[in-house]
Amino acid sequence: MKKEERVEELTSQLPGDKVLRRRMKPRRRLRLAPNIPAVFNFLQDVATRTPLIPIILALTVFWLLFAGGVYLAEHRVNEQFASYGDALWWGFAAMQTQGANSPGPVTAWGLTIGLIWSLFSTIAFFGVIIATLYAYFMLPRRRPAREMISAIQYNLGELEKLSIGELEVLRDTTVRIVNTQINELKRGSST
Repeated sequence: MKKEERVEELTSQLPGDKVLRRRMKPRRRLRLAPNIPAVFNFLQDVATRTPLIPIILALTVFWLLFAGGVYLAEHRVNEQFASYGDALWWGFAAMQTQGANSPGPVTAWGLTIGLIWSLFSTIAFFGVIIATLYAYFMLPRRRPAREMISAIQYNLGELEKLSIGELEVLRDTTVRIVNTQINELKRGSST
């Protein structure tokens, strides 16, 4: 059952006109605590619609590998890399601050691995992850024609499950799209 809408009658502009307006819902109070389920739903939506999870996993694997390389190159020479955990911490700090962690690697191999890691991780972390999130927020702005075509393709795959009315709408929409495309191609070739 649908809730009845509350409407109020307003004064008419012309005699005989009946003007109705929906009553405004009362304003909601300000929330002091975040809506935790909504946050999890948002994160799940981002994870399913973008390649964010594989990118983060790849970045983690590279972080472990590069930290291992720096540890192997530096652990005998540099006391800052006394353990693999120290190398992991250095790799995380190098990814975030670009050299604010002193003194860092001192051997040629350690410096080379550290340089590659610093450049790669900065690009991967700040570039790729932020671009992925940006792409997520741009998904609703896709061209409606592409969305319509993907809906048609889906429905063509589900033909057996469609009702007669749905099949007629599918047929009419498909014919309209194809005719529009043919007309645009004819206009393009005649000019």
